[in-house]
Amino acid sequence: MIRSLFLLPILLGIVLGPAQASPVDINGARFEASFEADGQRWRRLGSGLFRYMIWDAYAGAYYQGDGNPNPAPQARIPRHLELAYFYAIDAEDFAEATRESLRQALGEAEYAALEAGLEAFNRRYRDVTPGDRYALTWAGERLRLRLNDELLYEGDDPQLARALFGIWLGPRPLRDDFRDALLGR
Repeated sequence: MIRSLFLLPILLGIVLGPAQASPVDINGARFEASFEADGQRWRRLGSGLFRYMIWDAYAGAYYQGDGNPNPAPQARIPRHLELAYFYAIDAEDFAEATRESLRQALGEAEYAALEAGLEAFNRRYRDVTPGDRYALTWAGERLRLRLNDELLYEGDDPQLARALFGIWLGPRPLRDDFRDALLGR
């Protein structure tokens, strides 16, 4: 009987699967374990809280298309990053932060090659208020930016997609701990 009590949690874990199968709530921002959009089923690999100095700035979750179990945030596979904001941020602040992050992460030649596409992308940012969500999606052939499910940008540049996902998930992200949480590490 006692042995059964010790084995029950192990068996339930096997039957129910990992904790990633449940929605997560981060400071009131809920991220589903999976969802369907753009003809694709998405599965959450990880989620986390991004802190700026002493403030909880935003929460995020990283998803990949079903059938891609290992994190590959800069590959040409379907991937989706969703960020829920806790503070108001101006559109121009998003654009400037994106420019600066990519300048630091990329070499000058690579940045210059992406600059025209990046500026077209940056012009689509909108101001956010607490509770708003940006979603960046590469659905295999199309890069999309949405604010609260409203499509703001659509393009087909895989290099721009790789660079943008790299801001949070690449080898030189804004914060290593946030990247690792998003990747489920």
